[in-house]
Amino acid sequence: MEKDFLYVAISNNIASLIRNGVLKAGERLPSVRLLCQEHGIGMNTAKRVFLELEAQSLIESKPQSGYFVSPLPYQRLPLPEVSKPSLVSSPKEPYELIRKVYATMGRKDLMLFSIGAPSGELLPLSKLNKEIMYATRQLRGSGTEYEQLQGNESLRRMVAARSLSWGGNLREDDLVTTAGGMNALSFCMMALSKPGNTIAMESPCYPGSLQLARSLGLKVLELPTHPVTGVEIDALRKVVNKIDLCLLVPNFNTPLGSCMPDENKKEVVQLLAKHNIPLIEDDIYGDLYFGNQRPKCCKAFDTTGTVLWCSAVSKTLAPGYRVGWVAPGKYRDQIMKLKLVHAISSSTITQEAVANFLKTGRYENHLRKMRLTLQRNYQHYIDGIAEYFPKGTKTSRPQGGLALWVAFDKKVNTSELFDVALKQKICIAPGRMYTLQNQYENCMRFSLGLYWTDEVQHKLKQLGRLIAS
Repeated sequence: MEKDFLYVAISNNIASLIRNGVLKAGERLPSVRLLCQEHGIGMNTAKRVFLELEAQSLIESKPQSGYFVSPLPYQRLPLPEVSKPSLVSSPKEPYELIRKVYATMGRKDLMLFSIGAPSGELLPLSKLNKEIMYATRQLRGSGTEYEQLQGNESLRRMVAARSLSWGGNLREDDLVTTAGGMNALSFCMMALSKPGNTIAMESPCYPGSLQLARSLGLKVLELPTHPVTGVEIDALRKVVNKIDLCLLVPNFNTPLGSCMPDENKKEVVQLLAKHNIPLIEDDIYGDLYFGNQRPKCCKAFDTTGTVLWCSAVSKTLAPGYRVGWVAPGKYRDQIMKLKLVHAISSSTITQEAVANFLKTGRYENHLRKMRLTLQRNYQHYIDGIAEYFPKGTKTSRPQGGLALWVAFDKKVNTSELFDVALKQKICIAPGRMYTLQNQYENCMRFSLGLYWTDEVQHKLKQLGRLIAS
Protein backbone atom coordinates (compact mmCIF):
# COMPACT_ATOMS: atom_id res chain seq x y z
CA MET A 1 0.00 0.00 0.00
CA GLU A 2 2.86 2.43 0.86
CA LYS A 3 4.55 1.69 -2.48
CA ASP A 4 1.28 2.35 -4.28
CA PHE A 5 0.94 5.66 -2.47
CA LEU A 6 4.56 6.59 -3.27
CA TYR A 7 4.24 6.00 -7.01
CA VAL A 8 0.99 8.01 -7.05
CA ALA A 9 2.62 10.88 -5.16
CA ILE A 10 5.64 11.00 -7.49
CA SER A 11 3.54 10.79 -10.67
CA ASN A 12 1.17 13.48 -9.35
CA ASN A 13 4.11 15.75 -8.63
CA ILE A 14 5.56 15.36 -12.14
CA ALA A 15 2.08 15.75 -13.68
CA SER A 16 1.62 19.00 -11.76
CA LEU A 17 4.97 20.32 -13.05
CA ILE A 18 3.92 19.50 -16.61
CA ARG A 19 0.45 21.04 -16.34
CA ASN A 20 1.82 24.19 -14.70
CA GLY A 21 4.34 24.65 -17.49
CA VAL A 22 7.44 24.06 -15.36
CA LEU A 23 8.27 21.05 -17.54
CA LYS A 24 7.58 22.00 -21.16
CA ALA A 25 6.67 19.97 -24.25
CA GLY A 26 9.71 18.19 -25.70
CA GLU A 27 11.79 18.30 -22.53
CA ARG A 28 13.42 15.06 -21.47
CA LEU A 29 12.52 13.52 -18.10
CA PRO A 30 14.98 11.79 -15.76
CA SER A 31 15.74 8.17 -16.64
CA VAL A 32 14.21 5.29 -14.72
CA ARG A 33 17.53 4.73 -12.97
CA LEU A 34 17.89 8.41 -12.00
CA LEU A 35 14.29 8.52 -10.72
CA CYS A 36 15.13 5.53 -8.50
CA GLN A 37 18.14 7.35 -7.07
CA GLU A 38 16.31 10.67 -6.53
CA HIS A 39 13.36 9.16 -4.68
CA GLY A 40 14.89 6.04 -3.16
CA ILE A 41 12.48 3.72 -4.98
CA GLY A 42 12.82 0.44 -6.85
CA MET A 43 12.83 -0.04 -10.63
CA ASN A 44 9.26 -1.39 -10.68
CA THR A 45 7.91 1.62 -8.78
CA ALA A 46 9.76 4.01 -11.10
CA LYS A 47 8.35 2.25 -14.16
CA ARG A 48 4.84 2.54 -12.71
CA VAL A 49 5.38 6.31 -12.40
CA PHE A 50 6.16 6.58 -16.11
CA LEU A 51 3.34 4.23 -17.08
CA GLU A 52 0.89 6.40 -15.12
CA LEU A 53 2.11 9.58 -16.82
CA GLU A 54 1.87 7.87 -20.22
CA ALA A 55 -1.71 6.79 -19.43
CA GLN A 56 -2.54 10.48 -18.85
CA SER A 57 -0.94 11.39 -22.22
CA LEU A 58 1.48 13.69 -20.39
CA ILE A 59 4.68 11.97 -21.56
CA GLU A 60 5.80 9.77 -24.42
CA SER A 61 8.66 7.32 -24.72
CA LYS A 62 11.18 7.37 -27.56
CA PRO A 63 13.17 4.18 -28.17
CA GLN A 64 16.79 4.42 -27.02
CA SER A 65 16.21 8.02 -25.89
CA GLY A 66 13.94 7.95 -22.82
CA TYR A 67 10.78 9.79 -21.79
CA PHE A 68 9.76 13.24 -23.01
CA VAL A 69 6.97 15.68 -22.14
CA SER A 70 4.12 15.47 -24.64
CA PRO A 71 2.40 18.51 -26.15
CA LEU A 72 -0.74 19.03 -24.03
CA PRO A 73 -4.00 19.00 -26.01
CA TYR A 74 -5.56 21.70 -23.82
CA GLN A 75 -2.80 24.09 -24.89
CA ARG A 76 -4.45 24.04 -28.31
CA LEU A 77 -7.83 24.80 -26.70
CA PRO A 78 -8.33 28.42 -25.58
CA LEU A 79 -9.55 29.22 -22.07
CA PRO A 80 -13.07 30.69 -21.71
CA GLU A 81 -13.21 34.37 -20.80
CA VAL A 82 -14.02 35.69 -17.33
CA SER A 83 -17.80 35.67 -17.02
CA LYS A 84 -19.59 39.04 -17.23
CA PRO A 85 -23.06 38.66 -15.70
CA SER A 86 -25.26 41.71 -15.32
CA LEU A 87 -26.70 42.86 -12.00
CA VAL A 88 -30.22 42.02 -13.14
CA SER A 89 -31.78 38.53 -13.41
CA SER A 90 -33.75 37.52 -16.48
CA PRO A 91 -37.52 37.20 -16.08
CA LYS A 92 -37.24 33.83 -17.83
CA GLU A 93 -35.67 31.26 -15.52
CA PRO A 94 -34.32 27.94 -16.89
CA TYR A 95 -36.58 25.73 -14.77
CA GLU A 96 -38.01 23.77 -17.70
CA LEU A 97 -34.54 23.11 -19.11
CA ILE A 98 -33.30 21.94 -15.71
CA ARG A 99 -36.33 19.69 -15.34
CA LYS A 100 -35.66 18.06 -18.73
CA VAL A 101 -32.01 17.38 -17.91
CA TYR A 102 -32.64 15.95 -14.44
CA ALA A 103 -35.50 13.83 -15.75
CA THR A 104 -32.84 11.69 -17.49
CA MET A 105 -31.13 10.66 -14.22
CA GLY A 106 -30.87 6.91 -13.89
CA ARG A 107 -31.68 6.14 -17.52
CA LYS A 108 -29.45 3.31 -18.71
CA ASP A 109 -30.19 3.87 -22.40
CA LEU A 110 -28.52 7.30 -22.45
CA MET A 111 -24.93 8.51 -22.40
CA LEU A 112 -25.21 10.85 -19.42
CA PHE A 113 -22.54 13.49 -19.96
CA SER A 114 -24.86 15.68 -17.90
CA ILE A 115 -25.12 14.23 -14.38
CA GLY A 116 -22.47 15.68 -12.05
CA ALA A 117 -21.96 12.65 -9.83
CA PRO A 118 -19.59 9.67 -9.99
CA SER A 119 -20.91 6.57 -11.71
CA GLY A 120 -21.26 3.34 -9.74
CA GLU A 121 -18.15 1.86 -11.36
CA LEU A 122 -16.03 4.46 -9.55
CA LEU A 123 -17.48 3.69 -6.10
CA PRO A 124 -16.51 0.94 -3.60
CA LEU A 125 -19.99 -0.57 -3.60
CA SER A 126 -19.20 -3.98 -2.07
CA LYS A 127 -17.27 -2.36 0.80
CA LEU A 128 -20.11 0.09 1.40
CA ASN A 129 -22.59 -2.80 1.52
CA LYS A 130 -20.49 -4.43 4.23
CA GLU A 131 -20.43 -1.19 6.19
CA ILE A 132 -24.23 -0.97 6.04
CA MET A 133 -24.55 -4.52 7.40
CA TYR A 134 -21.95 -3.78 10.10
CA ALA A 135 -23.82 -0.59 11.08
CA THR A 136 -27.11 -2.45 11.57
CA ARG A 137 -25.35 -4.91 13.88
CA GLN A 138 -23.59 -2.21 15.92
CA LEU A 139 -26.36 0.34 16.29
CA ARG A 140 -28.94 0.22 19.03
CA GLY A 141 -32.21 -1.09 17.63
CA SER A 142 -30.34 -2.10 14.47
CA GLY A 143 -30.41 1.51 13.33
CA THR A 144 -34.17 2.00 13.59
CA GLU A 145 -33.94 4.55 16.42
CA TYR A 146 -33.57 8.32 15.97
CA GLU A 147 -30.04 9.69 15.88
CA GLN A 148 -29.22 12.58 18.22
CA LEU A 149 -30.16 16.00 16.82
CA GLN A 150 -26.61 17.17 16.13
CA GLY A 151 -25.89 13.96 14.27
CA ASN A 152 -23.84 10.79 14.56
CA GLU A 153 -21.04 11.45 17.02
CA SER A 154 -18.56 9.13 15.32
CA LEU A 155 -19.17 10.76 11.93
CA ARG A 156 -18.70 14.25 13.33
CA ARG A 157 -15.49 13.16 15.03
CA MET A 158 -14.07 11.73 11.79
CA VAL A 159 -15.04 14.79 9.72
CA ALA A 160 -13.45 17.02 12.35
CA ALA A 161 -10.24 14.96 12.26
CA ARG A 162 -10.07 15.18 8.46
CA SER A 163 -10.47 18.97 8.60
CA LEU A 164 -6.81 19.17 9.66
CA SER A 165 -5.84 18.41 6.04
CA TRP A 166 -7.21 21.80 4.91
CA GLY A 167 -6.46 23.87 8.01
CA GLY A 168 -9.91 23.59 9.58
CA ASN A 169 -8.95 22.40 13.07
CA LEU A 170 -12.61 21.61 13.79
CA ARG A 171 -14.01 19.74 16.78
CA GLU A 172 -16.92 17.30 16.64
CA ASP A 173 -19.16 19.79 18.48
CA ASP A 174 -18.55 22.32 15.69
CA LEU A 175 -20.47 20.12 13.22
CA VAL A 176 -24.12 19.33 12.52
CA THR A 177 -24.97 16.47 10.15
CA THR A 178 -27.50 16.89 7.33
CA ALA A 179 -29.27 14.85 4.66
CA GLY A 180 -26.66 15.58 1.99
CA GLY A 181 -24.98 18.75 0.76
CA MET A 182 -28.09 20.50 -0.57
CA ASN A 183 -29.79 20.03 2.80
CA ALA A 184 -26.82 21.73 4.46
CA LEU A 185 -27.01 24.67 2.02
CA SER A 186 -30.77 24.86 2.54
CA PHE A 187 -30.46 25.09 6.33
CA CYS A 188 -27.80 27.80 5.96
CA MET A 189 -29.83 29.92 3.55
CA MET A 190 -32.98 29.62 5.65
CA ALA A 191 -31.12 30.49 8.85
CA LEU A 192 -29.36 33.55 7.43
CA SER A 193 -31.93 35.20 5.19
CA LYS A 194 -35.47 36.37 4.68
CA PRO A 195 -37.42 36.97 1.45
CA GLY A 196 -36.11 40.00 -0.41
CA ASN A 197 -32.50 39.62 0.79
CA THR A 198 -29.70 39.52 -1.78
CA ILE A 199 -27.28 36.60 -2.04
CA ALA A 200 -24.08 36.79 -4.10
CA MET A 201 -22.91 33.71 -6.04
CA GLU A 202 -20.37 32.81 -8.70
CA SER A 203 -21.50 32.87 -12.32
CA PRO A 204 -21.96 30.32 -13.80
CA CYS A 205 -23.25 28.49 -10.72
CA TYR A 206 -24.73 25.13 -9.72
CA PRO A 207 -28.45 25.14 -10.71
CA GLY A 208 -29.58 23.65 -7.40
CA SER A 209 -28.15 26.60 -5.46
CA LEU A 210 -29.76 29.11 -7.81
CA GLN A 211 -33.16 27.43 -7.62
CA LEU A 212 -32.92 27.07 -3.84
CA ALA A 213 -32.20 30.78 -3.42
CA ARG A 214 -35.11 31.73 -5.66
CA SER A 215 -37.47 29.37 -3.85
CA LEU A 216 -36.65 31.20 -0.60
CA GLY A 217 -37.52 34.55 -2.18
CA LEU A 218 -33.91 35.75 -2.42
CA LYS A 219 -32.48 38.04 -5.06
CA VAL A 220 -29.45 36.44 -6.70
CA LEU A 221 -26.51 38.63 -7.65
CA GLU A 222 -24.23 36.72 -10.02
CA LEU A 223 -20.54 37.64 -9.79
CA PRO A 224 -17.89 37.65 -12.55
CA THR A 225 -15.83 34.48 -12.23
CA HIS A 226 -12.47 33.46 -13.69
CA PRO A 227 -12.39 29.89 -15.09
CA VAL A 228 -9.15 29.12 -13.21
CA THR A 229 -9.06 31.28 -10.06
CA GLY A 230 -12.77 31.60 -9.29
CA VAL A 231 -14.78 34.62 -8.21
CA GLU A 232 -13.34 38.04 -9.03
CA ILE A 233 -12.64 39.73 -5.69
CA ASP A 234 -12.80 43.25 -7.12
CA ALA A 235 -16.32 42.54 -8.37
CA LEU A 236 -17.34 41.26 -4.93
CA ARG A 237 -15.81 44.31 -3.28
CA LYS A 238 -17.88 46.66 -5.47
CA VAL A 239 -21.20 45.09 -4.42
CA VAL A 240 -20.42 44.08 -0.83
CA ASN A 241 -22.67 46.83 0.54
CA LYS A 242 -25.58 45.56 -1.56
CA ILE A 243 -25.62 41.92 -0.38
CA ASP A 244 -26.87 40.17 2.76
CA LEU A 245 -25.05 36.85 2.38
CA CYS A 246 -22.71 35.06 -0.01
CA LEU A 247 -22.48 31.48 -1.32
CA LEU A 248 -19.24 30.32 -2.94
CA VAL A 249 -17.75 27.01 -4.10
CA PRO A 250 -14.05 27.88 -3.79
CA ASN A 251 -12.64 24.41 -4.58
CA PHE A 252 -13.37 22.96 -8.07
CA ASN A 253 -16.82 24.45 -8.42
CA THR A 254 -19.31 23.24 -10.95
CA PRO A 255 -19.49 23.98 -13.83
CA LEU A 256 -16.11 25.74 -14.27
CA GLY A 257 -13.93 23.58 -12.04
CA SER A 258 -12.09 26.70 -10.84
CA CYS A 259 -10.13 26.77 -7.59
CA MET A 260 -9.51 29.99 -5.67
CA PRO A 261 -5.89 30.54 -4.57
CA ASP A 262 -5.42 30.59 -0.80
CA GLU A 263 -4.66 34.30 -0.74
CA ASN A 264 -7.97 34.99 -2.54
CA LYS A 265 -9.88 32.87 -0.02
CA LYS A 266 -8.32 34.74 2.86
CA GLU A 267 -9.12 38.11 1.27
CA VAL A 268 -12.76 37.13 0.62
CA VAL A 269 -13.23 35.92 4.20
CA GLN A 270 -11.73 39.12 5.63
CA LEU A 271 -13.79 41.32 3.29
CA LEU A 272 -17.09 39.67 4.20
CA ALA A 273 -16.27 39.49 7.92
CA LYS A 274 -15.51 43.21 7.93
CA HIS A 275 -19.08 43.83 6.74
CA ASN A 276 -20.51 41.03 8.95
CA ILE A 277 -21.79 39.18 5.89
CA PRO A 278 -22.08 35.38 6.31
CA LEU A 279 -20.26 33.20 3.79
CA ILE A 280 -21.80 29.82 2.98
CA GLU A 281 -18.92 27.70 1.70
CA ASP A 282 -19.88 24.67 -0.39
CA ASP A 283 -16.82 22.39 -0.28
CA ILE A 284 -18.40 19.26 -1.69
CA TYR A 285 -15.63 18.80 -4.32
CA GLY A 286 -12.63 19.67 -2.16
CA ASP A 287 -11.41 16.07 -1.72
CA LEU A 288 -11.25 15.51 -5.48
CA TYR A 289 -8.01 17.39 -6.14
CA PHE A 290 -5.66 16.30 -8.94
CA GLY A 291 -2.44 17.64 -7.38
CA ASN A 292 -0.38 16.59 -4.39
CA GLN A 293 -2.25 18.47 -1.70
CA ARG A 294 -5.85 19.20 -0.81
CA PRO A 295 -6.64 22.90 -1.23
CA LYS A 296 -7.52 24.90 1.86
CA CYS A 297 -11.06 26.04 2.56
CA CYS A 298 -12.30 29.53 3.33
CA LYS A 299 -13.19 28.17 6.77
CA ALA A 300 -9.45 27.85 7.48
CA PHE A 301 -9.22 31.66 7.49
CA ASP A 302 -12.36 32.25 9.56
CA THR A 303 -11.64 34.02 12.86
CA THR A 304 -15.11 35.46 13.48
CA GLY A 305 -17.38 32.43 12.95
CA THR A 306 -19.02 33.97 9.87
CA VAL A 307 -18.10 31.11 7.49
CA LEU A 308 -20.52 28.17 7.32
CA TRP A 309 -18.56 25.26 5.85
CA CYS A 310 -20.76 22.66 4.10
CA SER A 311 -19.81 19.32 2.57
CA ALA A 312 -20.99 15.75 1.98
CA VAL A 313 -19.99 12.38 0.54
CA SER A 314 -22.45 12.79 -2.35
CA LYS A 315 -19.72 13.47 -4.94
CA THR A 316 -17.04 11.20 -3.55
CA LEU A 317 -18.55 8.08 -2.03
CA ALA A 318 -22.32 7.54 -1.99
CA PRO A 319 -24.70 10.04 -3.65
CA GLY A 320 -27.78 8.11 -2.53
CA TYR A 321 -26.78 7.89 1.13
CA ARG A 322 -27.59 11.59 1.61
CA VAL A 323 -24.93 12.13 4.26
CA GLY A 324 -23.68 15.68 4.66
CA TRP A 325 -22.71 18.17 7.33
CA VAL A 326 -22.14 21.83 8.14
CA ALA A 327 -19.75 23.63 10.48
CA PRO A 328 -21.94 26.70 11.02
CA GLY A 329 -19.62 28.80 13.20
CA LYS A 330 -21.53 31.33 15.28
CA TYR A 331 -24.81 30.35 13.61
CA ARG A 332 -24.88 26.86 15.15
CA ASP A 333 -27.98 27.44 17.26
CA GLN A 334 -30.00 28.69 14.26
CA ILE A 335 -28.99 25.61 12.24
CA MET A 336 -29.85 23.25 15.10
CA LYS A 337 -33.27 24.86 15.49
CA LEU A 338 -33.99 24.47 11.78
CA LYS A 339 -32.89 20.85 11.80
CA LEU A 340 -35.19 20.14 14.73
CA VAL A 341 -38.14 21.68 12.91
CA HIS A 342 -37.47 20.24 9.45
CA ALA A 343 -35.81 16.88 10.08
CA ILE A 344 -35.58 15.95 13.80
CA SER A 345 -32.86 13.44 12.91
CA SER A 346 -30.51 12.46 10.11
CA SER A 347 -30.42 8.96 8.63
CA THR A 348 -29.01 6.69 11.33
CA ILE A 349 -27.62 3.72 9.38
CA THR A 350 -25.95 5.60 6.52
CA GLN A 351 -24.25 8.05 8.89
CA GLU A 352 -22.82 5.17 10.91
CA ALA A 353 -21.70 3.35 7.76
CA VAL A 354 -19.90 6.44 6.40
CA ALA A 355 -18.30 7.08 9.81
CA ASN A 356 -16.90 3.54 9.86
CA PHE A 357 -15.66 3.86 6.29
CA LEU A 358 -13.76 7.02 7.22
CA LYS A 359 -12.44 5.50 10.44
CA THR A 360 -10.88 2.43 8.80
CA GLY A 361 -8.88 4.41 6.25
CA ARG A 362 -10.81 2.94 3.34
CA TYR A 363 -12.05 6.39 2.36
CA GLU A 364 -8.53 7.72 1.71
CA ASN A 365 -7.62 4.64 -0.33
CA HIS A 366 -10.79 5.06 -2.36
CA LEU A 367 -10.15 8.78 -2.89
CA ARG A 368 -6.64 8.18 -4.20
CA LYS A 369 -7.96 5.81 -6.86
CA MET A 370 -10.90 8.04 -7.69
CA ARG A 371 -8.75 11.15 -8.11
CA LEU A 372 -6.51 9.29 -10.55
CA THR A 373 -9.53 8.10 -12.52
CA LEU A 374 -11.06 11.59 -12.70
CA GLN A 375 -7.73 13.04 -13.77
CA ARG A 376 -7.48 10.47 -16.56
CA ASN A 377 -11.07 11.17 -17.58
CA TYR A 378 -10.26 14.87 -17.83
CA GLN A 379 -7.37 14.02 -20.14
CA HIS A 380 -9.62 11.76 -22.25
CA TYR A 381 -12.17 14.56 -22.62
CA ILE A 382 -9.54 17.11 -23.58
CA ASP A 383 -8.03 14.71 -26.15
CA GLY A 384 -11.48 14.02 -27.60
CA ILE A 385 -12.60 17.66 -27.66
CA ALA A 386 -9.35 18.73 -29.33
CA GLU A 387 -9.84 16.05 -32.00
CA TYR A 388 -13.60 15.93 -32.58
CA PHE A 389 -15.03 19.36 -31.73
CA PRO A 390 -15.07 22.44 -33.98
CA LYS A 391 -12.03 24.70 -34.15
CA GLY A 392 -12.24 27.54 -31.65
CA THR A 393 -13.85 25.44 -28.91
CA LYS A 394 -12.78 26.67 -25.48
CA THR A 395 -12.45 24.61 -22.31
CA SER A 396 -11.81 25.24 -18.64
CA ARG A 397 -8.77 23.65 -16.98
CA PRO A 398 -9.94 22.14 -13.70
CA GLN A 399 -7.34 20.91 -11.25
CA GLY A 400 -9.91 18.71 -9.51
CA GLY A 401 -13.61 18.02 -9.14
CA LEU A 402 -16.15 16.59 -11.55
CA ALA A 403 -16.79 19.43 -14.00
CA LEU A 404 -15.41 20.53 -17.36
CA TRP A 405 -16.85 23.70 -18.93
CA VAL A 406 -16.88 24.01 -22.71
CA ALA A 407 -17.68 27.12 -24.75
CA PHE A 408 -18.45 27.16 -28.48
CA ASP A 409 -18.97 29.75 -31.18
CA LYS A 410 -21.96 32.00 -30.43
CA LYS A 411 -23.96 30.39 -33.24
CA VAL A 412 -24.12 27.12 -31.25
CA ASN A 413 -27.16 26.97 -28.96
CA THR A 414 -26.69 24.15 -26.47
CA SER A 415 -30.32 24.29 -25.26
CA GLU A 416 -31.36 23.36 -28.80
CA LEU A 417 -28.44 20.92 -29.02
CA PHE A 418 -29.87 19.12 -25.95
CA ASP A 419 -32.99 18.07 -27.88
CA VAL A 420 -31.01 17.03 -30.95
CA ALA A 421 -28.45 15.05 -28.93
CA LEU A 422 -31.14 13.32 -26.87
CA LYS A 423 -32.49 11.73 -30.06
CA GLN A 424 -29.01 10.22 -30.48
CA LYS A 425 -29.14 8.84 -26.90
CA ILE A 426 -26.77 11.55 -25.61
CA CYS A 427 -27.67 13.80 -22.68
CA ILE A 428 -25.79 17.07 -22.13
CA ALA A 429 -25.99 19.88 -19.55
CA PRO A 430 -26.59 23.17 -21.44
CA GLY A 431 -24.92 26.31 -20.10
CA ARG A 432 -28.20 28.17 -19.64
CA MET A 433 -28.92 25.90 -16.63
CA TYR A 434 -26.12 27.56 -14.66
CA THR A 435 -27.46 31.10 -14.59
CA LEU A 436 -30.64 33.10 -14.02
CA GLN A 437 -29.68 35.43 -16.87
CA ASN A 438 -29.74 35.18 -20.66
CA GLN A 439 -26.15 33.98 -21.06
CA TYR A 440 -24.03 30.85 -21.61
CA GLU A 441 -26.34 29.61 -24.39
CA ASN A 442 -23.23 28.56 -26.33
CA CYS A 443 -21.73 26.62 -23.37
CA MET A 444 -22.15 23.24 -21.74
CA ARG A 445 -20.73 21.26 -18.82
CA PHE A 446 -19.30 17.75 -19.01
CA SER A 447 -19.23 15.45 -16.00
CA LEU A 448 -15.88 13.75 -15.39
CA GLY A 449 -17.60 11.13 -13.26
CA LEU A 450 -18.35 8.64 -16.03
CA TYR A 451 -16.50 5.35 -16.23
CA TRP A 452 -14.51 5.87 -19.44
CA THR A 453 -15.08 3.29 -22.17
CA ASP A 454 -14.89 3.04 -25.95
CA GLU A 455 -18.63 3.78 -25.99
CA VAL A 456 -18.09 7.05 -24.10
CA GLN A 457 -15.42 8.05 -26.60
CA HIS A 458 -17.70 7.12 -29.51
CA LYS A 459 -20.55 9.24 -28.12
CA LEU A 460 -18.17 12.17 -27.58
CA LYS A 461 -17.12 11.92 -31.22
CA GLN A 462 -20.78 11.72 -32.27
CA LEU A 463 -21.56 14.81 -30.19
CA GLY A 464 -18.70 16.65 -31.89
CA ARG A 465 -20.27 15.91 -35.27
CA LEU A 466 -23.66 17.19 -34.09
CA ILE A 467 -22.08 20.44 -32.89
CA ALA A 468 -20.17 20.90 -36.13
CA SER A 469 -23.37 20.42 -38.15
